[in-house]
Amino acid sequence: MPWAPGPRTGLAARPLGPQDAVVSVPSSASVPDEVGAFLAHARARVEAWLERWLPTGEQAPERLAEAMRYSVAAGGKRLRPALALAGALAVGGREEDALPFAAAVEMLHTYSLIHDDLPAMDDDDLRRGRPTSHKVFGEALAILAGDALHTEAFRCLLDAPLDPAVLVAQARRLADAAGSRGMVGGQVEDLAADGLEPTRERLQRIHRAKTGALIAASVVGGALAGGADAEAVKALERYGAAVGLAFQIADDVLDETATADQLGKTPGKDRAGAKMTYVALAGLVGARRLADDAVADALAALSTVGDDARLAALARYAVARSA
Repeated sequence: MPWAPGPRTGLAARPLGPQDAVVSVPSSASVPDEVGAFLAHARARVEAWLERWLPTGEQAPERLAEAMRYSVAAGGKRLRPALALAGALAVGGREEDALPFAAAVEMLHTYSLIHDDLPAMDDDDLRRGRPTSHKVFGEALAILAGDALHTEAFRCLLDAPLDPAVLVAQARRLADAAGSRGMVGGQVEDLAADGLEPTRERLQRIHRAKTGALIAASVVGGALAGGADAEAVKALERYGAAVGLAFQIADDVLDETATADQLGKTPGKDRAGAKMTYVALAGLVGARRLADDAVADALAALSTVGDDARLAALARYAVARSA
């Protein structure tokens, strides 16, 4: 029988509902290959997992549980958990073994978005087409909801029935990606660069930490759940770093070219805030070329990985998307 999260230790179990049926793991033959279908498949799997896992008002302060679920349920591409599942499949592993890690990645990502939107940071009113957390729940509860999602991610990951050595390796990847060596450090560098003349070296350092680190950790952590060997891990580290860079460059372009409806957030804020971006460095045409170069690097990294078709398609999607 495939594993699904059971009753939470020390917490009241939530009665199963219709959404929990989605947690049942399909056969490998039912996992789609086409990128749009695979993203939809991964989104359904991970969202069912998150719905089952996240605390209710019986397990945590009701308003806190509501705030946590509000931001997680806002949707989004779920690219990071999709990369985690694809990483496991690429090395011949089982999708269900990567699901707890994929859910943990999405909780960490959502925490970062809540905090990024705060008035002290990007000061945004919209995220994924909805009012941002602090607009709905106030700044204090938004901060606490982000904090709770950050810690809940590690609880979810470490509760998986995998080899303890694999769990430790996954947790280390996420901790490095989320902390001073990754997202938090990249955000600090990003804020410090406001108004400065852009350089390619500084931009790459910011983007690889702020965005690329978690994307790389997503695919590598999923591959670890799937039993990846050292050679595959090294290749997927390179792949993930390149996809993360391509994704952030594409974000820089979309901030200039997409509408609020397409983005689900306020466009044009990079230019208005004098942010250091690849568009500021190289213009729209040059930025698109650099994103394509990063995708080419990602694809080259897959030469030693087994079933790489989904990962190749996800790399291309990172720059071809419209939001």
